[in-house]
Amino acid sequence: MRIATWNVNSITARLPRLLAWLESSGTDVLCLQEAKLAEEQFPFDALREAGYEAAVNATGRWNGVAVLSRVGLEDVVKGLPGGPRYDGADEPRAVSATCGPVRVWSVYVPNGREVDHAHYAYKLQWFEALKTAVTGDAAGGRPFAVLGDYNVAPTDDDVYDTAVFEGLTHVTPAERAALAALRETGLTDVVPRPLKYDRPYTYWDYRQLAFPKNRGMRIDLVYGNEPFAKAVKDAYVDREERKGKGASDHAPVVVDLEV
Repeated sequence: MRIATWNVNSITARLPRLLAWLESSGTDVLCLQEAKLAEEQFPFDALREAGYEAAVNATGRWNGVAVLSRVGLEDVVKGLPGGPRYDGADEPRAVSATCGPVRVWSVYVPNGREVDHAHYAYKLQWFEALKTAVTGDAAGGRPFAVLGDYNVAPTDDDVYDTAVFEGLTHVTPAERAALAALRETGLTDVVPRPLKYDRPYTYWDYRQLAFPKNRGMRIDLVYGNEPFAKAVKDAYVDREERKGKGASDHAPVVVDLEV
């Protein structure tokens, strides 16, 4: 079984690449982030023709998540139970579903913007709600994983230059502590292998030739419980999908399971 996560940075802009990648990669379940459209605009028909059902939590031009599956889609939950609101709104940042033998969450964790910004406090609150929401599944006997764009680099090795990020979000002790607390529910960081270079970055800015120079970050993560982690046979970053015209600024993270 092949499971992946990918921040596509707009399904509308990326649909041809998405459909082509699904076909070429043989992915069974794909967790998507930054759909950037309303649910009624989601390309259900095109995906159905490709063999995929979709569980979607999306409300407009920002955020939005989905789970695509060709191995079944049941027990869908939209949103983060008990999650905080930002500026009076419930942002569409989580959706979960059971796909065959595995239950997955697709999450798009708040960016945080700046350390002294209200969005940073919201980010930490969101992590706390996520930890509470997944605790039961994390400790359970069914393979379970939380996949997505976490907007946090777990360690200094997960950014190309720590000096560049000093004082900025994505690398602060509080954010990394939130990740550690999430792992303590029984989840393991399934670290992928890079297809090039020595570090499995998943995100490269569009600016300043960041991708050709490999100035990246590993912020797209797969956190799996013990049954999930034990079933992993391979994990890699599909760096090739970051190349070329019309690419997202994130690459897919792919995990192969024997379940």
